[in-house]
Amino acid sequence: MSEKYLTKEGLIRLKKELERLKKEERQKVAKDLEEAISFGDLSENAAYDEAKECQALLEGKIVELENIINNAVVIKGNNHNNWVDIGSKVTVKWNNREDCFLIVGEEESSPIEKRISFKSPLGKALLKKERGTSVRVKTPSGDIEYMIIDIS
Repeated sequence: MSEKYLTKEGLIRLKKELERLKKEERQKVAKDLEEAISFGDLSENAAYDEAKECQALLEGKIVELENIINNAVVIKGNNHNNWVDIGSKVTVKWNNREDCFLIVGEEESSPIEKRISFKSPLGKALLKKERGTSVRVKTPSGDIEYMIIDIS
C-alpha cells in the first residue's frame, strides 16, 4: 500500500475513530447479531443477514483505517515557505476574492473546511509553485485562475 500523508491532528483523529469502531461499534454489531440469532432459523432471518452485512462493512472500515494509519507519513508542515508543498497554508486570490487552503493528503481533504488534497486539481496546480505565481485550474464551469498571495 502506498504512503498516506496526514497531519498530526489527522492521524490522531483517525486513531480515535479506529478505537471507537473497535470498541463501541463492534459491541453494537455483536449485540445486533446476538439478538438476530435469538430469533431462530438463520436461513430466512433478515435481521441476521442485515447484522452480518453491518459486521462486514465495519470490519472493512477497520482494516481500511488500520492500513491508512500503518502507512501514514505525518506532515510536519511547510518548512521553507518559498513554495507550496503538502502541509502548506496557501492564500490565493481568484475572482476578486481571497481564500486560504491547507494542502493535505487525500484522507484528510475537506473542501468545506478549506483542506484540499495535493492530488485534487487545485492541489496539483499549486504544488511546487512560488508566491506571486498564477495557476489555471479547469472546472466544469470553465477555467479559474488563482494567484498565490502567501505561503506559510
